[in-house]
Amino acid sequence: MTTLEGKPDAAGKSFGIAVSRFNSEVTRKLLEGACQALLSHGAKDEDITVAWVPGAAEIPQVLRRLADSRKFHALIALGCVIRGDTTHFERVASLVTEGVGRLSDGRLPIAFGVLTTENLEQALERAGSRENNKGWEAALVAAEMATLWEKLP
Repeated sequence: MTTLEGKPDAAGKSFGIAVSRFNSEVTRKLLEGACQALLSHGAKDEDITVAWVPGAAEIPQVLRRLADSRKFHALIALGCVIRGDTTHFERVASLVTEGVGRLSDGRLPIAFGVLTTENLEQALERAGSRENNKGWEAALVAAEMATLWEKLP
């Protein structure tokens, strides 16, 4: 039996991050968490490219361009969609989730760190300390998947 497994080692890897400016009170914390995770696991500042997009709906478009550049070992999607009084929440959440899902075609790993919450309080909880920061978690997923990718046939 052959077992293939990655590890959260970001050393020598390059990462592209698409992060939404909308709900920036939350997304800045997600980005901080992601960058701290990558740096504390061996990445250097120059290994991380951050592309700010207006809103979560634009994340898949930018991830596609980053993927097409072939400059990255893994990509990370960071955003925050908070439920409001209209159906806009469902539409945006579906658009970004399906868009990122379509990009997960095996070309390179993409970690999903887009929050979909009922309110700002929930979003801030998920962008909090290292243990609760979904940006941190997404970055570790990206690093682990990048090392696994190198082992896959």
